[in-house]
Amino acid sequence: MLNVGDAAPDFTLLADGGEEVTLDALLAPGPIVLYFYPRDFTPVCTAEACMFRDASAELAEAGVRVVGVSSQGKSSHERFKRTFRLNFTLLSDPGKKAAKAYGAIGLFGLPIPFLTSRVTYLISKDKRILDRICAEVSVGAHQAFVKRVLKAMSAASGVAAGSA
Repeated sequence: MLNVGDAAPDFTLLADGGEEVTLDALLAPGPIVLYFYPRDFTPVCTAEACMFRDASAELAEAGVRVVGVSSQGKSSHERFKRTFRLNFTLLSDPGKKAAKAYGAIGLFGLPIPFLTSRVTYLISKDKRILDRICAEVSVGAHQAFVKRVLKAMSAASGVAAGSA
């Protein structure tokens, strides 16, 4: 898993809409929450996606967008988004190259190459890891991460506003 302060690895992945997306393009408008998850439609992955869906408006107000990554393809992601009314981009990483680059491979710290870990990062516009969480079965830990992100972004905008 990457550490706070590390450079976020570049990638080009296929988005649920069918277009290729790069990390640079995702970061152009501002920071992102990039989360890796094992599979569409599984119980914990669905709960996590719905948690991010429910938090995405508040994150957007703070200037942060949500992007999910798993190994499923475009059609699975489209169904997943439609079924659960997900309001953020899902990226396909079929060869798990991005997951490997971000240290999101394995389970409970064991390097199991065919499994994607449930890992979430806050990435700054300049491609630095600002925060991270790895919690395999706890959506609550990722929800707490979102609250940390909101608090950090609020503090950062307060500092920026106060220094202007």
